[in-house]
Amino acid sequence: MSSPTRSGEPPALERRIGPVQATAINMTQMCGIGPFVTIPAMVATMGGPQAMFGWIIGAIVALADGLIWAELGAAMPGAGGTYLYLREAFQYRSGRLMPFLFVWSAVLFIPLIMSTGIIGLVQYLGYLIPGVTDEAGTTPLGKIIGVGITLVIVLALFRKIGQIGKLTTGLFVVMLVAVLATIIAAFSHFSGAQAFAFTPGAFSSAGDGTFWGGLGAGLIIAIYDYLGYNTTAYLGGEVSSPGRTIPRSIIYSILGIMSLYFLLQVGVLGSLPLDQIKTATSVASSVLEQAWGTGVAKVITVFIVVAAIGSVFAGLLGGSRVPYEAARDKVFLSVFGKLHPKLHLPTAGVLTMGAITIVGSLFTLTDVINAAVATLVIIQSLAQVAAIWTLRRRQPNLERPYRQWLYPVPTLLALVGWVYIYVSATWLSIGLSVGWIALGAIAYLIYAKAENTWPFGPKEIKEAFASTETEGVQA
Repeated sequence: MSSPTRSGEPPALERRIGPVQATAINMTQMCGIGPFVTIPAMVATMGGPQAMFGWIIGAIVALADGLIWAELGAAMPGAGGTYLYLREAFQYRSGRLMPFLFVWSAVLFIPLIMSTGIIGLVQYLGYLIPGVTDEAGTTPLGKIIGVGITLVIVLALFRKIGQIGKLTTGLFVVMLVAVLATIIAAFSHFSGAQAFAFTPGAFSSAGDGTFWGGLGAGLIIAIYDYLGYNTTAYLGGEVSSPGRTIPRSIIYSILGIMSLYFLLQVGVLGSLPLDQIKTATSVASSVLEQAWGTGVAKVITVFIVVAAIGSVFAGLLGGSRVPYEAARDKVFLSVFGKLHPKLHLPTAGVLTMGAITIVGSLFTLTDVINAAVATLVIIQSLAQVAAIWTLRRRQPNLERPYRQWLYPVPTLLALVGWVYIYVSATWLSIGLSVGWIALGAIAYLIYAKAENTWPFGPKEIKEAFASTETEGVQA
């Protein structure tokens, strides 16, 4: 546990998040509203019950990538996650360019992913409150409610990290109840023949095989639903015993959520007609109503909404720490490097990401998912594949409390998976992601000129974690 801040010293992050809380934070962020709103899209995209295998393949990619996060997070347990890893790996050749581009992008894609949670929970509120949704989607009333919920979440983040850990654990329990209740309801009216009635020729590699034809788009949906297994890596500066806690929280959360998603998908397929699943806006509520009636369905729907709120809460909690660490290194605006004097949280990061979440919640779910995932892949996922290779070569003596199992097989598998997912995104999303990175490169050149750093000045090589002697020291 961190010692209290002495008089005259700037406030510092406190290591208060233990193993159970860490896993709960990851799983709450991963689940949230995701599968409840994307199951219909997954079934429609992949053409039928074969959608269940989309979750398994997505989990394999997530686990391979998670093992990259596990090694990097355990070796460099500070606030900011990917920012730290890219800073340490790429400083030798391109100075601060890569960490700058990551922060530039993360301030956009992290809150965009959170905004999908707001969009989804408003869809489920439509089951509870007339006028929130209609056949065309979310109504103006629904958008106003979404904005209001986001503001409440941001306000809830203004508390000490110890209190946040307890709150997140409570939200995790609510999420677990909602998912398990839906699974039990689905299997109480389950038809195996219906659940496994695969479309004829669906797995054919020739012709119109719906599985292979829709796999790319399906993986975008699946990986979106798994995102969040890395939240504790973003919170590395606030995790106790990070060398053990971070890897375990990542691996346990992926395996746990994969099991829940697969059971949920199979259960829904066996309890509702395929056509109804494809067009449902609140598919879980329909399953619950069929099994136990409207009253129980409304109660569990409230739990689903609360789970979605918990997901957004956990995501903004971790994401707000990214610009904080960059600002402390003078790679981002200095205002992001200031902590609240009493609560010890990065105020500017919380407020900025909350504002972008509000803006993103005003758009459609599929558009936001595609834009967020495409931007994330190009500057985070692929960059970290390169980072783990680079750090193994450049910093062989870096203390690694966890070393990736079967290295480099998981890293290569993650690389193949991420490239496939990226090229499967819409052309608009790919174009926007490339454009955003190009704009960031221009912004970096302006910054580098002002700071007289590479390419306009010398590179500063500082292996911050290589000289760390104890697990708890932060860069």
